[in-house]
Amino acid sequence: MPADGRIAVPEALAAAHSRYSGAADRAWSAALPELAAAYLERWELRRDGPVTHGMVALVLPVHCPDGTPAVLKLQPVDEETTGEADALRVWDGDGAVRLLRHDPDTGTTLLERLDPSRTLSAVPDDLAALRTLAELLARLTAHPAPSGMRRLADVAAGLLDRLPGALPALADPAERRLLADCAAATRELIHESGDRLLHWDLHYENVLAPLPGSGREPWLAIDPKPLEGDPGFELFPALWNRWDDVVATGDVPRMVRRRFDLMTETLGLDRERARGWTLARVLQNAVWDVEHGAAALQPVQVAIVEALTDR
Repeated sequence: MPADGRIAVPEALAAAHSRYSGAADRAWSAALPELAAAYLERWELRRDGPVTHGMVALVLPVHCPDGTPAVLKLQPVDEETTGEADALRVWDGDGAVRLLRHDPDTGTTLLERLDPSRTLSAVPDDLAALRTLAELLARLTAHPAPSGMRRLADVAAGLLDRLPGALPALADPAERRLLADCAAATRELIHESGDRLLHWDLHYENVLAPLPGSGREPWLAIDPKPLEGDPGFELFPALWNRWDDVVATGDVPRMVRRRFDLMTETLGLDRERARGWTLARVLQNAVWDVEHGAAALQPVQVAIVEALTDR
């Protein structure tokens, strides 16, 4: 911490904002110390530990005026973060971290404090961890999306518009065909995109345990990038996370399908629709990768598509 008591912006966080978001987010990062100080004072919060961060947000452990442990989360207001507070209000602590306060002008939130040292990724049994994740997804997506939430149909339409510019960058014709197949599956579903409240980024590192003695349930979701849509669009992160566990089985296609079947059964999803929306999620990741300089698909993406389409 600097000598004047202000927070120091972690270098990795500042670098991520500079790399992916340009001048506007560089300015936001530079203003973080003043922003944090303002909310510590405005909400009468007392610091209670070192700064942590993810790819986008800075997180500061604090105590509320009544002594309740919480975290102050600071992040820019943009397409990805807009709607996070609205989603957390809908869930109201049911399977997700509780929202305590929110300033929509700056995107600053005060959240229930969980235990960042205990994530679902630490559960040694891969399928047990996946079952917990799927059960959380089922609860979160049981809620209809609130009015004004971003729509999966619009996200999918944007991907299809960007695809012609991305395809030529792939060097392998087979990968271009695979991505075109993912786009075809997306087109078939785009007019039936669903109305559920999606988390959009639920993977093992975004599921934390509560603080000991809090009386909360064993696992809670954090960091939603909320979206209105079909729950089938939620499955892809859990298919590729903990990939070493998949490879260790010696039969990658079989294990991918086992993961997929466990999630579709737990969420009560139509398997073919879920398969199509999973291919749409591959399309999303692949287009993003190509737009950031990739000339080939990630092998994990290819393996998942092949497993789900019997290529």
